[in-house]
Amino acid sequence: MLPHLERGQAERVRGCLLDAGYTPDGVRALLGGSAHDALTRGEPEPAARASRDGGELGTLVRLFLLEDTEPEPAVTAALGDLDPLLEGRVLRRTPDGIRAALDVRPYGEGPGSEGEPGADWWVVSDLDSPAARQDRDHVTGVGGASLTLAAATVRRPAGSLLDLGTGCGVQALHGSRHAVRVVATDVLPRALALARLSFDLSGVDVDLREGPWFAPVAGERFDHVVSNPPFVPGPPRVDYVYRDSGQAGDSALAALLGELPGLLTEGGVAQLLGSWLHVRGEDWPDRVRSWLPDGVDAWILQREVVDPAMHVGTWQRDAGLVPSSRAAREQATGWLDWMESERVEGVGFGFLLLRRTDSEPTVVIEDLPGELGEGLGREMTGWLDRIDWLRAHSRDDDLLGARLLIAPETVLESASSVDPDGGWAELTTTVRRWGGPGWEHQVDGPAAALLAGCRGDLPLSELIALLSFAHDRPADALTAATLPAVRELVRHGLLLPVDGWPHPTAARSAAAAPAGPVG
Repeated sequence: MLPHLERGQAERVRGCLLDAGYTPDGVRALLGGSAHDALTRGEPEPAARASRDGGELGTLVRLFLLEDTEPEPAVTAALGDLDPLLEGRVLRRTPDGIRAALDVRPYGEGPGSEGEPGADWWVVSDLDSPAARQDRDHVTGVGGASLTLAAATVRRPAGSLLDLGTGCGVQALHGSRHAVRVVATDVLPRALALARLSFDLSGVDVDLREGPWFAPVAGERFDHVVSNPPFVPGPPRVDYVYRDSGQAGDSALAALLGELPGLLTEGGVAQLLGSWLHVRGEDWPDRVRSWLPDGVDAWILQREVVDPAMHVGTWQRDAGLVPSSRAAREQATGWLDWMESERVEGVGFGFLLLRRTDSEPTVVIEDLPGELGEGLGREMTGWLDRIDWLRAHSRDDDLLGARLLIAPETVLESASSVDPDGGWAELTTTVRRWGGPGWEHQVDGPAAALLAGCRGDLPLSELIALLSFAHDRPADALTAATLPAVRELVRHGLLLPVDGWPHPTAARSAAAAPAGPVG
């Protein structure tokens, strides 16, 4: 029997959680920064000590976040009638008291950029003990991948949104903030049951459907699709439903990218996380590019690359296995043998952004430098705007007539070495975006002068004419060398067009940040 609550029961429990202050802000305030940070690191005792005098909120923290056994009268005081929660397999009764049967974790989203209030939610998942994680049908909670995707998602208003492979429902919760209609699918009935609990406790209306991949939404199209699919490359088997597709290597991701645009409306956007193999003798960007169908803009960002041994060990620990155990070593042997037979040298991980278009598509595949900071939501939104602007200014004359402004976070860096004749000899000069993705481009003296002159008041053609005179360079040659570089600088947000697009720092390009999870 799957966990469940009637909607009316879930509404009553939500009221109890709110009354007790069991929200991201409430729990942080009770625990304090040090104990909360310790809980995030998997160290529960400081949180247990901080919750001792926390009343009903302390009871809920110990019950759900620390997985402690609590006296039944205390749990009843916090949650009211326990029978629906016991019958629905959210709680369980033991000889010593009440224990959580599921992880019920405060989560939320901060206030929006245009004054929208924040949202408090509760995400329901399986308990995170090592033994529980080894269950084939284990439903994970709010982890690093979920947070990373949520922080990278474009948050513009949409009529319809699909969360493909919803798991415990994190992306659908965020999607409900900017989409009129949200559909969430999963192949695992247990995941749908826990997602339903997440949505009902959070007061969010989502259309849940069961089935593999696109089967539950055949024939439909959406303005926005988000997905954190089973993306762990390996042999064609399913050890854990949340991570394994059952297809060999990265073939599931290849098939997903090939069919995904068929689910999008014109101009619709799809965003997902994924992993791809680095195969000996192949260029990884060409490998991923070959999966893309016609008619889509695409931005593929590789965040990191790990060797096969690191890849296998990371995902074994994620599943609660001890890599030195006999079972883990046998599994690792089969996994590494398969990678060796497939000539796999590494595994890349990153972000994929697609947009359906009837124009000439723009496809960019590159490595993502620097720290993510607040996430990539603003960057993804800005990239779509910049690609639109560059498409509208594809003719050289159009670009030469544009007025450009150097981004305020742009810095100029020079590297020099000791000159044998004394002093310093300059090696390179680089412009870089400071903060967030550290896009960088090497520049020479005229290019650096051009960037400094981009103050938004002169068209590019006049700036090039001034440079031509100042550096005694032919204007035609300077123009031919400058325009491709300017397009790349605009694409990476180091140069901002003054007119004809929404400024990337405007409010509508900002995404509200996830406010959780607690612990």
